[in-house]
Amino acid sequence: MSTQAHVPTHTRHDVPVSRRRGATAGARTGVSVAPGSRVEVLAPVPEPLLSVVVPSYNSQDYLDRCLDTLVGAGSELEIIVVDDGSTDGTAALAQTYVDRFPGAVVLVSKPNGGHGSAINTGLARARGRYLKVVDSDDWVDEAALAQVLDTLRGFATSGSDVDLVVSNFVYEKVGKRRKVAVRYRNALPRGRVFSWSQTRRFRKRQYLLMHSMIYRTGLLREVGLELPEHTFYVDNLYAFVPLARVRSAYYLDVDLYRYFIGREDQSVHESVMLRRLDQQLRVNWMMLRHLRSTEVEDKRMRDYRLHYVRIICAVSSILLVRSGTRASLAEKDQLWGEIRREDPWLYRRLRWSAIGQLTNLPGPAGRRVSVLAYRVAQRVVGFS
Repeated sequence: MSTQAHVPTHTRHDVPVSRRRGATAGARTGVSVAPGSRVEVLAPVPEPLLSVVVPSYNSQDYLDRCLDTLVGAGSELEIIVVDDGSTDGTAALAQTYVDRFPGAVVLVSKPNGGHGSAINTGLARARGRYLKVVDSDDWVDEAALAQVLDTLRGFATSGSDVDLVVSNFVYEKVGKRRKVAVRYRNALPRGRVFSWSQTRRFRKRQYLLMHSMIYRTGLLREVGLELPEHTFYVDNLYAFVPLARVRSAYYLDVDLYRYFIGREDQSVHESVMLRRLDQQLRVNWMMLRHLRSTEVEDKRMRDYRLHYVRIICAVSSILLVRSGTRASLAEKDQLWGEIRREDPWLYRRLRWSAIGQLTNLPGPAGRRVSVLAYRVAQRVVGFS
């Protein structure tokens, strides 16, 4: 990994030795300083409130739209563009922002490792008190971002950091004039710090995506978050794994994140997901195993994590049905068979839930009904 530009960890000031205790400092460090000369003194730069990691791979056609919505936020925001081995002009474009906004934008170039690897790199590099991931083809609402920074500033000033800040996101689907905003007013208390025990029930199709989440950076490091490389759909792990350690949260009811979908080459486009079913299933199994192996005291948190995994299992099932091959249908049966063998209780909670039954209706006619229900959800919600 090579770093193309660095945010300095100190600000430089030239101060005459005669005006400071330079001779003494020089003697302590073994450095000879001539009287009247000038030495470079390093003063700490304040910690940014928020680090935004922008994973980027062959993003030259849309990265500027993303960065343009971030660079006006000022010195409280650190922007880390992680060029994940792009073969186009992504790094060159990002470098123009480094040059125009020195100290605010950082470019880190690395060999290709996938979305998770880029997030891992950004997390390791981040200096901010909080961290958010903004994919390079997405963008943020600048007025909402200002409100987010105001909120984070309040936490920092009072010394009462929260583990998680939740905001809304909007599906920006190609060719769709009506934009669908995903909000959490029914499930989360607004405008105050809360614990998960104070949340309400999420709707059947409602859950927290990476796009709605800002974690305390220290929490991500405390849980040792490391996403798998060369794997798509790891944003589900990002939204799921650290959540088990969240003790305090805050819901800011603003439409911050603009989630751009509909490009045919996009990882969440259905045709692409059908080609990458192995990676969807890999993430599905990682979530199942984390659910089973991680003790969570709060009942509402346990219920929410089960709800999230239930949705991911339903997505895997419907994609395997949509694939339409005998092998994929056998793989669906294998998925549920293994869950039942490993944990009969969990199997019952997943498979016999309303969404579990709807996405696993038996026979050709049942599968057609399952796919039809999925299509209706696509049109209503606006996802790919």
